[in-house]
Amino acid sequence: MAQLYFYYSAMNAGKSTTLLQSAHNYHEQGMVTLLYTPAIDDRAGARRIHSRIGISSDAIAFGTDYDFFAAIDQRRQAGPLHCVLVDEAQFLSPRQVLQLTMVCDRLSIPVLCYGIRTDFRGEPFEGSKYLLAWADNIVEIKTICRSGKKATMNARLDAHGNRVTEGRQIDIGHHYEAMSRKEFRLDEVSPVGRPPVDRSPGETEPAESSPGERPPPGPCG
Repeated sequence: MAQLYFYYSAMNAGKSTTLLQSAHNYHEQGMVTLLYTPAIDDRAGARRIHSRIGISSDAIAFGTDYDFFAAIDQRRQAGPLHCVLVDEAQFLSPRQVLQLTMVCDRLSIPVLCYGIRTDFRGEPFEGSKYLLAWADNIVEIKTICRSGKKATMNARLDAHGNRVTEGRQIDIGHHYEAMSRKEFRLDEVSPVGRPPVDRSPGETEPAESSPGERPPPGPCG
């Protein structure tokens, strides 16, 4: 039975390199793959997956309204398809993760997703949250913090190398550093660790913004 895999790590652990190596292994055996990359991440150019060690490949760009199941089913009817690989999978919407489970379960095509779990405040990305919940196999790609400990978190830095703890969840232009949880100081950065706001009697909490006013779910965090 085809399965859904989620390969996760902190930033700069070699996820894209691992994806491209997996695709190469399929191609060496004469098998056909589809590679996907989010349209929002065009650092290597549009429709391109690029590794820090210099290897790259063309890919299909997906946006928030892309229907993976419909597109892959249509492609499968044109000829054999042996594997689907998705880079920066934290950008997937919950519905798209569901579509990828259907690719495995109904089309019998394995799907390999690669991404990070949390953003620069330690908050989970929507795509990663559902991959962690629904994937058949969850595999950690390990890297290390400057302290020498295993890195599990993703800190955002400004142009001067200073830590950034406020802002939109997605900001491709910033620099990120992989850190251990201890170095990351999760209790100081995560909204979960902040004390509740004191309110005067009768004061209500501010209304939540509508979904259209929130930043899109998603990179690099």
